[in-house]
Amino acid sequence: MYYGMYLSAAGAFAQSQRMEVISHNIANVGTPGFKRELGVLQSRSAEEIEQGLVTAGTGGIEDVGGGVLMADTSTDFGLGPVKETGEPTDFALPQPDAFFAVRKDGEEFLTRAGNFHFRGDGTLITDQGYPVLGADGGPIQIDRQLPFTVTPRGEILQAGDSRALAVRQPESLGDLVREGENLFRPIGTPPATVPDAQRQVYWKHLEMSAVQPHREMIEMIATSRAYEANVRMMQNHDGMLGSLIGKLLKA
Repeated sequence: MYYGMYLSAAGAFAQSQRMEVISHNIANVGTPGFKRELGVLQSRSAEEIEQGLVTAGTGGIEDVGGGVLMADTSTDFGLGPVKETGEPTDFALPQPDAFFAVRKDGEEFLTRAGNFHFRGDGTLITDQGYPVLGADGGPIQIDRQLPFTVTPRGEILQAGDSRALAVRQPESLGDLVREGENLFRPIGTPPATVPDAQRQVYWKHLEMSAVQPHREMIEMIATSRAYEANVRMMQNHDGMLGSLIGKLLKA
């Protein structure tokens, strides 16, 4: 009977963690370039199997399931809607596996958020203040007093000078780790620079959040009901245990 209570408690905890992930997605509905996060639920083996005391597949009483846990989170890199903003510092990438490169604390990170700004000295920065990198690996800087234009390949043209935005493409999207502030840290093989012939950058456009509010609300309702079901099961087990103890004491 206690075992059933533990299974229900594990299920309730996993659903509460999943709810946190969904809440984080909903909170970023208005964040440009945001990619929704998914909670990965996984079945657990019984405690004896996890400790190596029993071999899985024996069919004995120790071989029953151990409930469920949230093993990890994964990122859905699906393309968000691209909106024309008219802002000269807004950029968007139509390829879902391409990223802008920025520098934070001396390290290169990747982002899909193209809502950039110019600092007082003309340096192009992210919404958090991190320098946006050019194809040569250095920060992009222009003269704010002079007009500029941007080519479909992401080259910023001003007074005869040209600076191309760095557009990176990781070997696999699984090589990216979410680091907060809408940034991703590449691990493993360093991301490659997209060749000029394959570069495509939308100027005065912005990729909006890939989170769909109605889908997240449906997920939230389903998760909430699963959590409540597990809590009710815990209450049922508690009531059954109390009734059994009461009968034993009377006997």
